[in-house]
Amino acid sequence: MKVAQRVWTEANGWQDTAQRGPGTGAHLVLLFGARAHLQDPAIFRQVRAESPEALIVGCSTAGEICGTEVHDHSVVATAVGFEHTRVHLAQAHLAAPEQSHAAGASLARRLHQPGLSHVLVLSDGLKVNGTELVRGLREHLPSHVALTGGLAGDGPDFSRTVVCCNREPVEGGIAAVGFYGERLRIGYGSLGGWDAFGPERLITRARSNVLYELDGHSALALYKQYLGEHAAGLPATALRFPLSLRGEQEGCGLVRTVLGIDEQAQSMTFAGDIPEGAYARLMKANFDRLIDGAADAARAGLERLGNFQPELAVLISCVGRKLVLKQRVEEEVEGVRDVLGPSPALTGFYSYGEICPNGDVPRCELHNQTMTITAFSES
Repeated sequence: MKVAQRVWTEANGWQDTAQRGPGTGAHLVLLFGARAHLQDPAIFRQVRAESPEALIVGCSTAGEICGTEVHDHSVVATAVGFEHTRVHLAQAHLAAPEQSHAAGASLARRLHQPGLSHVLVLSDGLKVNGTELVRGLREHLPSHVALTGGLAGDGPDFSRTVVCCNREPVEGGIAAVGFYGERLRIGYGSLGGWDAFGPERLITRARSNVLYELDGHSALALYKQYLGEHAAGLPATALRFPLSLRGEQEGCGLVRTVLGIDEQAQSMTFAGDIPEGAYARLMKANFDRLIDGAADAARAGLERLGNFQPELAVLISCVGRKLVLKQRVEEEVEGVRDVLGPSPALTGFYSYGEICPNGDVPRCELHNQTMTITAFSES
């Protein structure tokens, strides 16, 4: 495997950050950037000129990861050339969240070909029900094929997100990359590091990913009560106070982040399903545990690789973690580097949702407020 990496900023243009090939022979380019810059047609043309035969996939972000640096208002292009691995792109478009399950199922069916070893999915972060997208993919992929990825971001604005599916990025897009071959090794991990507080409350009224009532009372009013002065900044300030879910239907260990609120309906819209009958509890940040959680996710990925050394790692961390960690945000990326070592190229972004199995939820699910790592190695 050969990896080259460049970062674009308005001040300096394109600069190389990791150069070990593959030049014009790249098979895949991962493209993560601030929405305004990612939608600049000149950016896509420049990336295409560098890698004319590659699949170019990526999305808008709430921050870009390049090595151990976290950027804002940049574009990071990571070109990968495989020696023994084939990649194939399936894409879909969402007009509404209700189409998420069908889109996931369609993507999985198109990727289900001989030799499939892994799927990396990048989805619009606002028009999707992430739970249903993952369920549709999971139900139609072979049980031995792992699924990782994340939801596009738009900084703290929650206005529009875009996905690049081998062309200029668009709203509502989903890009799913299938990796095929026996010599590709994948390691993955996803962990959080948040602390629960306050009483556990029963979800008494919800529909899909929209929450209306907890313990028979307005969920939004209760949430505002807990947030106090932070309530004025909703929905962005909700990233600092996610919900943990407990219930037989969804297992344990799931965390959900608010994407939007509706004052008239007194409802809260989340990145994934909020099942009636489950229990919810507020969570808050613990700085050291957030950083340790990122390192533990890297350890989980490294353990799955066994004796194989990672050559590329894709890091997808939640925007809520970035807003909480602030100037310490690079510490979680540095923690990943400490675990994986100096060799692998690191790329990724801050997201509106992360897709991965984790220790508490062995099957693949949509998570919020985690650091998710996918490490690649070719033998």
